[in-house]
Amino acid sequence: MMQWSNIRAIAFDLDGTLIDSVPDLAAATNATLAQNQYQPVTEALVRSWVGNGAQVLMQRALSYVSAMPEDAPELQVMLEQIMPQFMHHYGEHLQKHSRLYPGVVDTLQLLKQAGFKLAIVTNKPYRFTVPLLTAFGLDDLFSEVLGGDSLAKMKPDPMPLQHLLKQWQLDESQLLMIGDSKNDILAAKAANVMSIGLTYGYNYGEDIGLSLPHAICENFADIEQYLLS
Repeated sequence: MMQWSNIRAIAFDLDGTLIDSVPDLAAATNATLAQNQYQPVTEALVRSWVGNGAQVLMQRALSYVSAMPEDAPELQVMLEQIMPQFMHHYGEHLQKHSRLYPGVVDTLQLLKQAGFKLAIVTNKPYRFTVPLLTAFGLDDLFSEVLGGDSLAKMKPDPMPLQHLLKQWQLDESQLLMIGDSKNDILAAKAANVMSIGLTYGYNYGEDIGLSLPHAICENFADIEQYLLS
């Protein structure tokens, strides 16, 4: 039976959950577009494109500026050519403008002190995930970090959460997924674990409640009422 009191470990999404990273993702996207003689896009557009990993972000950006369908063969060829450029630019812009959301550090520390195992499960490439955690002083709080390329599949596939269950020898009722996107909630449902949806992140303009998480929180610190009360 799914109960908050059963939870022993928590998997957190990163972008849109712990960190507002869109300003730096937008800067890297526009630097890549400029390098290929395309006009820049707005930060608001980039905010609507993130959540499925770096390649999908650039696929959506290229489709927008070139007016080609996302699945067009010509666009796929172009994407392969410019992804190394994007990865370079994002490495340069990793933490220039990104910010922690309010309450993140205090709440994570309280959860860690209460004995919960904490993990990062993000679709961001691993090579950017760890430096970003380190830059914000969060790296010591997590005993497992999974990037979008750490395993064969990423969210919304349940594989990353199933990996944690096996790694930590947990029952499904003992793991909680917390994130801002339907990909987080879909992954949790597929892995048969509990989930909390956050309303302030990036979810393609959709209400996170439509994905039917077990709980919805407007602020990061609100998760304490379910886990620390």
